[in-house]
Amino acid sequence: MLAPKKVKHRKWHRGDKIKGKATRMTKLSFGDYGLKSLSTSWVTARQIESARRAITGHVQRGAEVFIRIFPDKPITAKGNEMPMGKGKGAVDHYVAVVKPGTIMFEMSGMDEVTSKKALKLAAYKLPVKTKIVTKELI
Repeated sequence: MLAPKKVKHRKWHRGDKIKGKATRMTKLSFGDYGLKSLSTSWVTARQIESARRAITGHVQRGAEVFIRIFPDKPITAKGNEMPMGKGKGAVDHYVAVVKPGTIMFEMSGMDEVTSKKALKLAAYKLPVKTKIVTKELI
């Protein structure tokens, strides 16, 4: 699964409230079809990998898949039945912070029907509301 090789700070503040809309990664850059977020959420590395497998399993080496989000925020957890205090827990997993408007996945090299079906399968694996967008041909 995806995880950063090196981080400046091992443990971060949570920052639970995700506010505003995305200003980066809002347009298709690499592919012809994309999966765009309509809500806010933390997307875990496991969910990203699960969605990637759903896409690649459906297209079977026929298309190129681009993952635009990366889980770089560490989330800590303490063991079960741990008493209060005793410091912050160890890093458990990593998440990507997703805002409305973020393009999460892109695809190219496949026909429209297959691409949309593959992206729809990936959307079932993610904890955000999504919509499929296409590149406007000028």
